[in-house]
Amino acid sequence: MIDGVRLKFCGLRSLVDAEFADKLGADFLGFILYPKSPRYLSLRDYQNMAANLPASRKRVGVMVAPTAAEIEAANEADFDRIQIHFVADTPAETVRDWSRQVGADRLWLAPKRAPQTPYAKVWLEAAQTHLVDTFHAGGFGGSGKTGNWSEFAALQRAQPDHTWILAGGLSPENVGAALAESGARFIDASSSVEAAPGIKDHAKMQQFVLAMHRQRVRVTSADGT
Repeated sequence: MIDGVRLKFCGLRSLVDAEFADKLGADFLGFILYPKSPRYLSLRDYQNMAANLPASRKRVGVMVAPTAAEIEAANEADFDRIQIHFVADTPAETVRDWSRQVGADRLWLAPKRAPQTPYAKVWLEAAQTHLVDTFHAGGFGGSGKTGNWSEFAALQRAQPDHTWILAGGLSPENVGAALAESGARFIDASSSVEAAPGIKDHAKMQQFVLAMHRQRVRVTSADGT
C-alpha cells in the first residue's frame, strides 16, 4: 500500500518487471492470460516463473470471458485473485458460475460497460471487488485512455461495502488528479508505464509511485495534518 492507496501493476511478463513492482510497493501483480492481448502471458510461462515471484505480493490472473476449464486451470496455478473482463450483456447465470467457481472474495469483475450504463445487481452479488476500466469498443482494457473519474466516485459512494479499483490510462502525469477526483483507494496501471506492450519502463513505474506520494502530500497539506 502506498500512502493508503493499494496499487496493482498489470500486464507483467517478466520476473525482472515483477520484482521491480515489488520493490516499489505494489500490492498486486497482474498477469494477463488472454491470448489476444499484446501483454499475453501463457499459463505455462507464468507457472515457470511463479516460484521466483515475490512471495509478499498477491498475484492476479486476468482473463476474458473464460470457460470453466480455463478457470479451473487458473485456480490450479494458485493465483490469489482472478480478474474477469466480459461484455455487459453476458448472461447473469454465467457471471454466477464464475463466482461459484472462483469464490466471491477471490473474484474481481471488470464488465465492459458503456459510460452511464447502470451497474448490474448480479455483478455486485457475484463479487466483492470490481475493476472499472475505460470503455472502448475494440477490446478489453489496455487502451491507455482515461475514463470517467467522477462516475467512478459515484459508484464507490453508492456501494461502499464493495472494493472498487480504478483503471484506464493512469499515468505518472495524471494519477494525482485521478486520485483527487475519483477518491479511489485502489488503482491499476499497465500500458502507461511501458516501453512497449508487455515490457515495463522502470523509470515510468517509479515516477508513477512518486506521483502517488505527491498527491498524498497535497492532501495532507490541505487537511493541515
